[in-house]
Amino acid sequence: MPAPRVSRRRPRAVLFDLDGTLIDSAPDLAGAANALRADHGLPALPYEQLRPMVGAGARGMIGRAFGVAPGQAEFEPLRDAFLLRYEMAMLERTRVFEGVSELLASIREAGLAWGIVTNKASRFALPVVQGLGLMALSDTLVCGDTTAHAKPHPEPLWEAARRVGCAPEECLYVGDDLRDVQAGRAAGMATIAVAWGYLGEGEAIEAWGADAIIERPDQLLNWLELA
Repeated sequence: MPAPRVSRRRPRAVLFDLDGTLIDSAPDLAGAANALRADHGLPALPYEQLRPMVGAGARGMIGRAFGVAPGQAEFEPLRDAFLLRYEMAMLERTRVFEGVSELLASIREAGLAWGIVTNKASRFALPVVQGLGLMALSDTLVCGDTTAHAKPHPEPLWEAARRVGCAPEECLYVGDDLRDVQAGRAAGMATIAVAWGYLGEGEAIEAWGADAIIERPDQLLNWLELA
């Protein structure tokens, strides 16, 4: 299915979310959650139950794996133990999504800047991005603790735009979560929602208000008029 088109000028920079957009980190995050369940004498949960919660970070994974939410006494110890488990195995099964490497190469060949804006803390994002070979290729990496606010606040996107030398309206933001679209719109950027991501369990992707929804990485090239 061809990517929808909207009236716009071609951006000078393309900014991407990380987990669920550029990389599939769900197997390692789900593995950490199930390893922690095993530590507590609980059976593993099916991967299909854990995958949609990846976009909600440790909060989502702890909520699904243990039924515990922020504010409850058990939450912080479980969160800290989960993050330690994840840090021990961040790159065992995490991979760049099929077609993404080719997409990024085409963006670079077209003379556009590209970067990563993620809510993942730098403690985790930097090793993962470096380990997958993306760090040397991207123009910037803005993590969840780079600025005072995380998405859906627009500040991380504004910081990325500053770093790549573009005005926000000259940037496109691509992500797999409602918060990505909210952040992009608040920052004054065009937004693309990717249907291959984790998507969460809230509103349907069609209700997020993105400028377009794409089903495969190569469809972004059509939207950018690079294909």
